[in-house]
This record gives sequence, C-alpha cells and structure tokens, in this order.
Amino acid sequence: MTDPAGRAPGQALVRVAVSGLLLWLVFRWVDLSDVLARLSDLSPGWVVLGLAISVAQILVLAWRWRFTAARLGIDLPLPTALGEYYLGVLLNQLLPGGVAGDVSRAWRHARIEADTGPAVRAVVLERASAQVVMTLTALASVLALPWAPVWARAAAAAAGTVGVAVLVVWLARPQAQGRDSLFGRLWTDAHAAVLGPGALVPQVATAVFVVASYIAVFVAAGRAVGLEAPLSAVLPLVAPILMTMLVPVSVAGWGVREAAAASLWGLAGMTPEEGAAVSVAYGLLVLVSAAPGLMALLKAPLAGPGRTGRPRRD
Repeated sequence: MTDPAGRAPGQALVRVAVSGLLLWLVFRWVDLSDVLARLSDLSPGWVVLGLAISVAQILVLAWRWRFTAARLGIDLPLPTALGEYYLGVLLNQLLPGGVAGDVSRAWRHARIEADTGPAVRAVVLERASAQVVMTLTALASVLALPWAPVWARAAAAAAGTVGVAVLVVWLARPQAQGRDSLFGRLWTDAHAAVLGPGALVPQVATAVFVVASYIAVFVAAGRAVGLEAPLSAVLPLVAPILMTMLVPVSVAGWGVREAAAASLWGLAGMTPEEGAAVSVAYGLLVLVSAAPGLMALLKAPLAGPGRTGRPRRD
C-alpha cells in the first residue's frame, strides 16, 4: 500500500520542476530582454493601484469566509478571518499545489472553536462559490474572443451547459442528499451558506467583486509594464489565463500562466513578450500583496482556551 505522506515531497518537487521547465521554455520562446526591460521599468502608480485592489479583495474574501462560516453556526471574528486569509494566500503562493493555504485556514480555524467538518466545508463552499463565477466569466470570455471559430464557441457553450447540468443532477441524487454522507453534508451546508434565503445574494455579489478584482489586478499589472492595448482586446484574455492557474501541475500557476498568456497574446495579434511580462508582473503583485500573511506566521499557533491544539471532529 502506498503512503500518501511519502508521495507529497515527490509531488511537490515535480510541480516545482514543471514551473521551472515551463518558465524556461517560455523565456526561450520570447525575447527575454524585452520582458526584463518591461519588468525593470514598472510604473509605480499602477503597482500601487494593483496592491490597493488586492487589499480590498482580501477584505471581501475574509468577510465572505466569515459570512459562510456564520451561516454554518461557526463564529469567526473578522480580524481573525483577515489574518488567516492573508496567511492562506501567502501559503498558496509559496507552496506547490495551490491549496495549502486553504487547508491551513480550515485546520487552524478548527483549532480555535469550530468542529473540523463544518470548518472544512466553510472553506470549501467559500472558495467554490467564487470559482463558479470565475468559471462562467472565463467561459463567456472564450465565447467573446473575436478570433475563435463558431464551432469552438458552440462546443465551449455546450460543454459548459452539460457540465453544470451533470453537476446539479449528481448533487441532487437522494444518496448525495443524505445527511450522513459526505456530499449530503456538503449539499445541506451549501443550501444554508450559499443557496438559501439571505445567502445567495451576498455570495453572488461578493463573488462577482472578487472575480472583478482578480481581473483588475491583472490589468493593472499590464499597465504597469507598459501595455497600451485597449481594454476591449485585453479583458477577454484575462479570465482564461487565470483559470490555467488551477491546473495542479505547478507552484501557484507559475509557468502555466506565463505560457498561456504568451500564447493568447500572440493569437490576439499582440506580442508574446507583452503577455509574458504582464503575467510575471501579475504573479509578483500577488506575491507582494500576500506579504501581510507573514505576520500570522510570527504569531503563536492558534489555540483556544483549554484546547489541546487538535482540531475537533464533527
């Protein structure tokens, strides 16, 4: 029997290697001197704007997490949620896989006062509700690309529709809705925290804001490296590029994101160097914006009064 813990270091090394290899290939393809020149002459105003948007983004994300947890009967003070979210974003940027920060949020929250199951499901639902909006935005962006053939747009629309329908039907199965099953608990909590009365509007509104903030930071990164293309040409490219970061083969999307940006920029009639430079600048902006997470690392591990430090089971 294989040991999952034993596989983790190997998987991490593979993802680091994939990021490194893809970045090497991208910089072999594009004019590296052009990319470096753009990055060395960043516009301070646009950098500050990108960082300011990131602050608002984390505030809304922390509030979403707190709201989702409260709908599940879990108390999560906003200052705690804010600090833990910053730490989660930082870990997602530094560690392979892109989910270490979310695991950290759930685990550390369960050490304070929440049972493990609800704490984990609060994180899953908070992330998933925003991801649905991002996926729909990326799909709409692909359909809006002027150089995409009609058959490709039709296939993308059909695939998205079928995917959503299959997910809804699968979750609606009686065995999935049983409260004792894993998916039954998740579905029950999803109705309480995301889909139920009083929850859907705040979840959708904040998810739209978060997705818009991701796109805005990417645009700010573009302007910071001197991108002059009109927004009408740039905006349809952003969400599909950001979606590539979800492919679990790299560290925080590095390499995959740059390859996608350089390719799509070239297909859109712009230079691959611009796409690669914008993508690198975006990655650096996100990494710098997560720096406050270091303060959470300097604090003592979370533990409530009288707690053993171990997460409680629900």
